[in-house]
Amino acid sequence: MDALVQAAKEIRQILEEVASARGAIAYSEVASRVQAIHLEPDSKLFAQMLDEISRRSNEEGRGMLSAVVIHKGNDYLPGPGFFTLGRELGRNTSDKPAFHSKELKEVHNAFAR
Repeated sequence: MDALVQAAKEIRQILEEVASARGAIAYSEVASRVQAIHLEPDSKLFAQMLDEISRRSNEEGRGMLSAVVIHKGNDYLPGPGFFTLGRELGRNTSDKPAFHSKELKEVHNAFAR
């Protein structure tokens, strides 16, 4: 299996585990748990993978799964790409904390055990 495909599967599994426990996880922690390839937490590749995972989970009617991935230490919000994707998907992202909170709750409810 292609290493990028394997890495994306690993990331999706990590995010689903976090969502099912109604939690959140730092970008750095997700990146460090991926074994198929080395990922930097702030890399364009990692951001693209998170985008694709969120697009798919959204298409499944389960919300934007990458809502569980946040910055640690400063604002505890996802990065700008999350909000850009939200706008692309027709969401109102003008109040970032409120949008993230709503999306996170949707994902938690969709994946909770």
